[in-house]
Amino acid sequence: MRIVIAPDKFKGSLSAPEVCSHLEKGLQRGAGGNLEVLRIPVADGGEGTLDAAIGSGFTRRSAVVAGPTGVRVTADFAVRGNEAVIEMGAASGLALLPAGALVGGRPGPTAARTATSLGTGQLIRAALDAGCNRIVLGVGGSANTDGGAGVLQGLGARFLDNGGNELPPGGAALAHLDRIDFSGFEPRLKDTRFVLASDVDNPLLGTQGAAAIFGPQKGATQQDVDLLDAALARFVEVLAREIGPEGPRNRAIKAAEAPGAGAAGGVGYAAIAVLAATRRPGIDVVLEFTGLADRLAGADLVITGEGSLDEQSLLGKTPMGVARAAAAQGIPVIAVCGRTTLGQGQATAAGFEDVYALTGLESNVNRCITEAAQLLEQLGTQISGRLAASGLPRTATTKEDLHV
Repeated sequence: MRIVIAPDKFKGSLSAPEVCSHLEKGLQRGAGGNLEVLRIPVADGGEGTLDAAIGSGFTRRSAVVAGPTGVRVTADFAVRGNEAVIEMGAASGLALLPAGALVGGRPGPTAARTATSLGTGQLIRAALDAGCNRIVLGVGGSANTDGGAGVLQGLGARFLDNGGNELPPGGAALAHLDRIDFSGFEPRLKDTRFVLASDVDNPLLGTQGAAAIFGPQKGATQQDVDLLDAALARFVEVLAREIGPEGPRNRAIKAAEAPGAGAAGGVGYAAIAVLAATRRPGIDVVLEFTGLADRLAGADLVITGEGSLDEQSLLGKTPMGVARAAAAQGIPVIAVCGRTTLGQGQATAAGFEDVYALTGLESNVNRCITEAAQLLEQLGTQISGRLAASGLPRTATTKEDLHV
């Protein structure tokens, strides 16, 4: 039997490659090592996108760049031929905030106002140095709310106040923006195509914008949200003047209203307005560069999953993308997860023949998180046993069929 394992990460427990490894170990144990297994780690464009690229033949590269507070960090990216995959969190992520930027273990207001996406721009430049002219920018988990100003600075733009002084990093400083000097902007960008891999459809500004919706989780108070939103509006105003033409449909203004402009603290805005990026659903981008559809050929079964399989998963997350790809080839799909809130009807309608949750083995959720590796191996052995006893899965009809 040929099985393709194509999961996302179990957030807080295991990366997607680790999920693949432990699940395969359990499957082979239960089948006496007689299975043909293909591992394809996947992601939805956020955290784990780099792992998915490396698992699909990209080469890992690294560069020393500015982290979200300016402290230097070593960030990885992936290269295959002339294509690069950059995971923004590797350079500008919340997880990179130093202890001094945290309050009670969470991002504080200072970080919310001053965090920068500069390192992501520097990673893009490193990808250009590696000979890439097609760049996938996976966004998610960013610490900044700077509208992507840091990205542009990393590519050579200078953000100046009315005295000609360069602005300090972060979104709040954009309130003092007077002009943007693009004279030193990276010339190779004109021959480079960007794909913004993001499921976020928020605009840059307003009540549904980057500051209002995502600022609080980055440490912003309501006062900070108001300040950041006004500063981002100033950025749009100045950029519109710099890149013209004049008028209400100026592309800088249009880009601020575009779905996805609010992604990653507004990095989506800079990507769309200045880098001419095309926004696509993250899972579609990842499944494309992993070549999942072609690699499913000849498979008898596909196993996908993520840490929590719930109603959010049904809105285009990784398991749904994998299930759609398998369904197109008539291959049955089962899902593994840490926990699930889906009922049998939802699981069946989503295309899952069976759902196996770690909570079906261990009711203590905390233990499911800390002992996910061992439990996942047990789950793999259980799946093999059921396959040996009854063949390929049938459609779930009861809660018990879902193994939760």
